[in-house]
Amino acid sequence: MEAPEVPTEHLQEQIQENAATGRGWVMRVALTSAIAAALAAVAALKAGHTANEAMIAQMESANQWNYFQAKSIKAAVLRGKIDVLSALNKPTGEKDSEKLKEYEADQEEIKNEAEHFAKESRAYLRRHTTFSHAVTLFQISIAVAAMSIMVRKRRLFGMSLIFVVAGSVFLALGLLNIGSK
Repeated sequence: MEAPEVPTEHLQEQIQENAATGRGWVMRVALTSAIAAALAAVAALKAGHTANEAMIAQMESANQWNYFQAKSIKAAVLRGKIDVLSALNKPTGEKDSEKLKEYEADQEEIKNEAEHFAKESRAYLRRHTTFSHAVTLFQISIAVAAMSIMVRKRRLFGMSLIFVVAGSVFLALGLLNIGSK
């Protein structure tokens, strides 16, 4: 009795076709692109968050500067009152002098707080820029990976990997808050 024949010719043709078309390679490109897309989403979320925080800090700075201006106006009005009373040889109240000193002390504190919020805003904007660079590099990586599949050039996929690495570096820098102060 003869042994049954196993149709290995068809299987061998399928293996050769897969090797020729690079389906395994295409899956690696697709997986890498999916990972790059996920990392881009994280970077975009962080970029949006830091932009919002920068805006909030800038608004706080503006509020403090407005408060500073209000204290300046009060101090100027009080100084004017003291000057007018002095010009008329009228006594100036000790209370007015103390209030003027209080306004001037408050102004210094308010100024420092406004400058702190402005500095914080700039730091958030630098982090936002870092995260934005990461998003851009991940998007370029995905585009180059897609081109590599369309033209079947593995070198393009290598370039795509370089963009993924560069995007990952920017994402890590943003997450670690390096270079933002």
